[in-house]
Amino acid sequence: MGTGPAGRVDAASSNGRQYGTEVLVVGAYYADLVFHGLSRPVRPGTEVFARGFDILPGGAFTSAMAMRRLGHDVVWSTDFGTDVFSEQVLAATRAEGLDDTGFRFHQAPVRSVTAALSSPEDRAMVSYQDPVAQYPLAAVLREHRARLVILPQLFYGPAVQTALRVAHELETKVFMDCQDVPCTLETPTVRQILAQVDIFAPNAEEALRLTRAPTLNAAIDTLAGLVDTVVVKRGGWGAIAVRDGQRCEIAAVPVDVVDTTAAGDCFNVGFLHAHLAGHPLRDCLAAAVACGAAATSALGSSAAPDLTELPQWLARVPHARQD
Repeated sequence: MGTGPAGRVDAASSNGRQYGTEVLVVGAYYADLVFHGLSRPVRPGTEVFARGFDILPGGAFTSAMAMRRLGHDVVWSTDFGTDVFSEQVLAATRAEGLDDTGFRFHQAPVRSVTAALSSPEDRAMVSYQDPVAQYPLAAVLREHRARLVILPQLFYGPAVQTALRVAHELETKVFMDCQDVPCTLETPTVRQILAQVDIFAPNAEEALRLTRAPTLNAAIDTLAGLVDTVVVKRGGWGAIAVRDGQRCEIAAVPVDVVDTTAAGDCFNVGFLHAHLAGHPLRDCLAAAVACGAAATSALGSSAAPDLTELPQWLARVPHARQD
């Protein structure tokens, strides 16, 4: 490895290409207002008291922090403002030792807030974000020259198509989550963008909505025809991954669930941690299930495991079933 700009260490790929950083995370921070231990679902016209409450850093912070805890060189491209939520998440990034070279600071509030209503089974969320001028994804990719970019939701549109072509030119692998984005495969550019993604990781409901398939298996088959690697999160039922016709399924880790808010992002990080190390699909999925389970054992992303904690969670993962 060599030394890059500002003393950053350059990571080399298997073919000798030099990268500016190993992992680039692109996405907004959120301050998660977590109401947990709800006695019943929240419905319009009712009031439900939670057993606990906390404000925790979330959004793309979780992916950046969790990758950092697992020993990866991470740059997070995001925006902060003069508001109290920006200040709180910035303090958390410093406590985690995150690289700040991708941060953009604005002389105005950049409030990104999510109220998470969390139960052991699932969570509902209400979010708000102040508008902020977006820094072009293509420019971010060129600036940081990452081995892997993590996109925390399904971005689409002509500018994203252009950016992913830039990623291909730079030999940057693209990981994309889905999230509750209002689109389907018939939305212009979505199908073409997924064809440029290396790893796509929706949850089961997102996969069904995106593909409009009648069953989850049909949805997975459709997505596997577009993307090299498809990873589907199934919450308490575990996860399924498909790559090059190989299908792997792992059941969930039994755990006393405190909060599921950060489970999906930590799941993603576990998969990518093993993937970057060159492990086979079943081991990548096992690491994903382990990290997702660990995250549910405490509020927000606070229980994202580090390298010393990951082995004990991996030991609890059920054996994979492969086809």
